[in-house]
Amino acid sequence: MNYKNITIAGSGVLGYQIAFQTAFHGFNVTVYDINDEVLEKAKTKFDTLGDAYKNDLNATQEEIDKTGQNLSYTSNLAEAVKNADLLIEAIPENPAIKTDFYKKLAKVAPEKTVFATNSSTLLPSQFAEATGRPSKFLALHFANTIWIHNTAEIMGHATTDPKVFDDLVAFAKAIGMLALPLHKEQPGYILNTLLVPLLSAATRLLVTEVADPQTIDKTWMKATGAPAGPFGILDVVGITTAYNIDKIAAEKTQDELKIKTVKYLKENYIDKNKLGVSTGEGFYKYPNPAYKNPEFLK
Repeated sequence: MNYKNITIAGSGVLGYQIAFQTAFHGFNVTVYDINDEVLEKAKTKFDTLGDAYKNDLNATQEEIDKTGQNLSYTSNLAEAVKNADLLIEAIPENPAIKTDFYKKLAKVAPEKTVFATNSSTLLPSQFAEATGRPSKFLALHFANTIWIHNTAEIMGHATTDPKVFDDLVAFAKAIGMLALPLHKEQPGYILNTLLVPLLSAATRLLVTEVADPQTIDKTWMKATGAPAGPFGILDVVGITTAYNIDKIAAEKTQDELKIKTVKYLKENYIDKNKLGVSTGEGFYKYPNPAYKNPEFLK
């Protein structure tokens, strides 16, 4: 693995974290997004991340300054990938948006560039043809707050080049991740195969008015010893991601409860910009959510 220049497409909840983590470990990172206004917002998040790295990882100011020097930004896709050894896609969890992006990317990326998707639930085989380079395409999935929950799930598809797969495993380790190779395609990888049913069950309890978010979280936290409940987790993951996943499922299955869940999340959270930690409010208010208060479980 001799990657040096990494492009991150998408500066949302996970995109900007992946970019910062990669730059922190010495790689040249170009952050791409759809316009300069979005990129300017991302730059303010990097300042916050610098403080988190100092608090959580004991990073020095010199290391944070160097990280900043390793980051560049552009809203021009061709410019973003002109020197890229690896592009990590972290755009919205919507098949149509991803397919359109890969078709555009295939026209401007150098032949050497490996493409990796950070999709939470979609399979690489769904987009392999659109990339124009299926052998150099696979998935690299990170958990939120990646500098602490430093997992990287690597998942190829039927025609992914084994060397490309091994190189991505090596890259994951090089940026401080616990590399977790999967031997076959699995919707949701390992993490979300375990996590999504929990979050879906919690949302179902809420939408069907069995209990409120705090009571559901209290139940899970007290009974299992977990540091957060499903709604605290959803705020970290981002309610938009959960909404998109439920929306795809609702459209595919026409399940009444899924349709009701999508409507509930849209009206009560998406439309009100209560998207979780990223906007300062979701099921809880931040930076000091109620579930982190010692009195929460009393």
